[in-house]
Amino acid sequence: MEAGRSAWVRRQVRRHRWFLGVFGVGALLRVITMLGYRPALWFPDSYTYIVTVFHLRPDLVRPAGYSFFLKLLQPFQSFAAVTAVQHLLGLATGVLVYLAARRVPKWAATLAAAPVLLDAYQIELEHLLISDALFTFLVVAAVVLAVRRDLTWRTALAIGLLLACASLTRTVGQPLIVVLCAWLLLRRRIALAGVTAAAALLPVLAYGLWFHATYDRVGIVGANGVFLYARTMSFADCAAMDPPPDLAVLCDPRPPEARPPSQEYIWAKDAPLVKLPGITFSEANDDLAGRFAMLAIRSQPLDYLGSALSELVRTFTLGRPVYPDAEIYAYYEFPVNPPPPPGRYPAQVGAQFAHKYENGPIGTAIVEPYAGWLRAYQSVVRMPGAVLLVLLIVPPAVAIRRRSYQGAWLLPWSTAWVLLIVPPAVAEFDYRYTLPAMPLACLAAALSTRRVT
Repeated sequence: MEAGRSAWVRRQVRRHRWFLGVFGVGALLRVITMLGYRPALWFPDSYTYIVTVFHLRPDLVRPAGYSFFLKLLQPFQSFAAVTAVQHLLGLATGVLVYLAARRVPKWAATLAAAPVLLDAYQIELEHLLISDALFTFLVVAAVVLAVRRDLTWRTALAIGLLLACASLTRTVGQPLIVVLCAWLLLRRRIALAGVTAAAALLPVLAYGLWFHATYDRVGIVGANGVFLYARTMSFADCAAMDPPPDLAVLCDPRPPEARPPSQEYIWAKDAPLVKLPGITFSEANDDLAGRFAMLAIRSQPLDYLGSALSELVRTFTLGRPVYPDAEIYAYYEFPVNPPPPPGRYPAQVGAQFAHKYENGPIGTAIVEPYAGWLRAYQSVVRMPGAVLLVLLIVPPAVAIRRRSYQGAWLLPWSTAWVLLIVPPAVAEFDYRYTLPAMPLACLAAALSTRRVT
């Protein structure tokens, strides 16, 4: 019996040796990351998530899913434990992609999993205390379950719950509920689509009730109008819009080409919205910003479309130009020096709670030579945006050639496009927003190499 088991293990190792090699390298890179940057890397959003862990209430800017994740890990009293779990989620995402592509040639399945396992920016993102690694895993897991041939009501329930968790981790997960339910309907699994929709929407609605009980507002966040306003400030011309007096206070007299990046209209102290009475994300200010944004879009629809497309195009550049500014760009690079302490008051409050979470200092210790190895690796190994575009072109190109458009590739391909399009359309382009789409684009390309229905 023991000999038979050993023989089976050897056969599996030989069969999947290329993937296991890539997986091993990815695991080693993550160990080096944890050795080089202890215990974690910080992002401005990190502190807000920590505050929610200790003051368990919905946040106005972002849903609390990642804070729930941190709450689950709080007994460890270690941000190193958090990053370790996030690195495991990154490795698990690679495994999911490989398993989903198991019916295609092994080389194609291994190549599909390689970017999420080896991309330096993916690994760095997992080491940041932000929601992206968790969100990516949840979305990829939902998609991988949905492309299975043997769908059951339990599978549909799991897909819905994963989508609910993703939507409560990042709001861009909400349109994915529509995408995956549409996929099940396309496969004529009407009852299963209903199970998925119910399982996805009920937790989101429950969170919405909690949000309403807390703020007396409808929704799961209170910043949609603010972010859309910031998006429109890249083109909004008040002379063309002719806004009423209450909206005119949000105008910027500078021409669009002289304006700062969109995010500055949310966070900069001299931004028109920030200077209004009350907090930026109050119901009155969010409603005002939303009405201004909708007027701008109605008045200048082509300008809005052109602005959103120009932001989307940044996804597919061959290089990696600095954007939206040097400060944010630097957070996605393995640093040479420890990051500075938080500047804004809310982040300072979050840092105090972070000390409590860690039960000790929270500063990042940079340990050589490990950190230097990672910086050198990051300068070479990454997925260029142009390659991501090629991967997204491959599946429909193969489908056109075969004159068959209903393969399993369609779901990860559609999901990847939604993840890429929505942020530039409602906020702005950010390099970290492209990474969750990468494993899905790779999976779609791999699945398109063989007829899979």
